[in-house]
Amino acid sequence: MFNNLNLGWNNFFQSQIDSNPDFKSLIPARVIIENKNRYAVININGEYEAEISGKLMFSTDDISLFPKVGDWVMIDVYDDNKAIIHYVLDRQTSFSRKVSGSKICEQIIVTNIDYLFIVQSCNENFNLRRLERYLIMATSGRITPVVILSKADLTTETEYYERQILKIIPNIKVISTSTVTNYGINALADFIKCGKTYAFVGSSGAGKSSLINNLLGEDLLKINEIRIKDDRGKHTTTRRELIIMPNSGILIDTPGMREFHLWKTNDGFNEVFSEIDEIANYCKFGDCKHINETGCAVINAVKEGIITLERYNSYIKLLKEEEYLELKDNKEYFLQKKDKEKKLSKLQKENYKYRDKYKI
Repeated sequence: MFNNLNLGWNNFFQSQIDSNPDFKSLIPARVIIENKNRYAVININGEYEAEISGKLMFSTDDISLFPKVGDWVMIDVYDDNKAIIHYVLDRQTSFSRKVSGSKICEQIIVTNIDYLFIVQSCNENFNLRRLERYLIMATSGRITPVVILSKADLTTETEYYERQILKIIPNIKVISTSTVTNYGINALADFIKCGKTYAFVGSSGAGKSSLINNLLGEDLLKINEIRIKDDRGKHTTTRRELIIMPNSGILIDTPGMREFHLWKTNDGFNEVFSEIDEIANYCKFGDCKHINETGCAVINAVKEGIITLERYNSYIKLLKEEEYLELKDNKEYFLQKKDKEKKLSKLQKENYKYRDKYKI
């Protein structure tokens, strides 16, 4: 059976247990599957079907604080293979996005991962603008990104794709692979170390599940036949799932994401666009928006060909998206605060009426 070190346990999580007396009667476990309010967790003793306690469920209305795949949780076992989740330990890292649609809130994809494997295939699926989004959120979540080029058998120019990636982020690790010819699979397997966690992300049909099946040496994850028109395997992964490799690392498969909106990028934005961020220091005005201001060093760099127009347009688009999100988030916060104050005031008035009526 696996020990907790092989599951990704480390001193960051141990210190939380040591400092909290509420954890004395509970044991740690890691979330491997999340399915609405039902979970599968694993620890040194095996796997358990789990659900969250009533106290945890009603302690917050922020769904990002509920258990996610990759989380370490404190459980109480009440049957041979059943458990109650009482606490979610603080996360060492997390990878998230803004939820789809108009709602302003965070959707956590996976947590406590060491490396994010961003899978892009060597065909029409290859998209630098989508890659920039993944890189920003990986960096913001304190996760090391690695780009996996899949389906290398579809091209004779894998170096072309590699060069495109290295142009936007020069020092990133890129591994080209093919599950058809097994090209690069050994290099990918060698990169994966025991006790470390690796999450595969990418669009539908990029080849995430095929790569995991190949690494495991078995068809654990279902793959449908490839579609002739666009060289994509039909997407079948519908949930996030953590898989422990025998004598190796921990893999997480995730569903393909059609949309990927940024969420509170911290320093990730400036790191991914570091060359633009550096040039922006030479703008005439400190609050330059890099659109039509006089003395804008960024616009001059675009005119001189130092920054490509595609890269500049992506930078401006994502910058506006981030500013809009921040504005909307602040507006939502104040509206929610005002609504809570109204409800509290109404409750206080009802309480006063009750006290007056019954002379309390």
